[in-house]
Amino acid sequence: MSEANAEPRRCDWGNSTHDYAVYHDEEWGVEVRGDNALFERLTLEAFQSGLSWLTILRRRETFRTAFGHFDVATVAAFGTEDRARLLVDPGIIRNRAKVDAAINNARAITDNVPEGLTELLWSFAPEVHPRPAVLADIQPITAESRAMAKELKRRGFAFVGPTTAYALMQATGMVDDHVGYCWRADSAD
Repeated sequence: MSEANAEPRRCDWGNSTHDYAVYHDEEWGVEVRGDNALFERLTLEAFQSGLSWLTILRRRETFRTAFGHFDVATVAAFGTEDRARLLVDPGIIRNRAKVDAAINNARAITDNVPEGLTELLWSFAPEVHPRPAVLADIQPITAESRAMAKELKRRGFAFVGPTTAYALMQATGMVDDHVGYCWRADSAD
């Protein structure tokens, strides 16, 4: 294969499936702002806990439909019928604790985050974050993700530990963990 036809060099995980390659190339690490967009990412990261991200990625459109396109006010108003509907929806992860956390977290945003979710979450983005040379250089938890998780829990959020918080930070561009040899690292610098 000629170099012109070669795939771009990605972070190693981005080469494992076509879905991962598209997600890596187009979304992961791209700055996300907006309360509904960040609520979606936070919810999906919580649903991913203990599972492969690919499982969530391939069900994302169904999640969007099931959760009212992650409109915070809509999900905060979900009642027992909505909860029951979600728990039997085969297109999402039907985990009672995760479904309850999603609804709870929407309510926590409306009740306990007067500054807005965007301002709150982005306040934990580090000013300086060294680019990892290789995947092994990336730690799953940082001081910032611990602080974010602690503050979210203080405000009544559920299913948001420091690992989930860091995955959110990576996915939404709060930190840039594209490894040094990745083409996205070159485009971000």
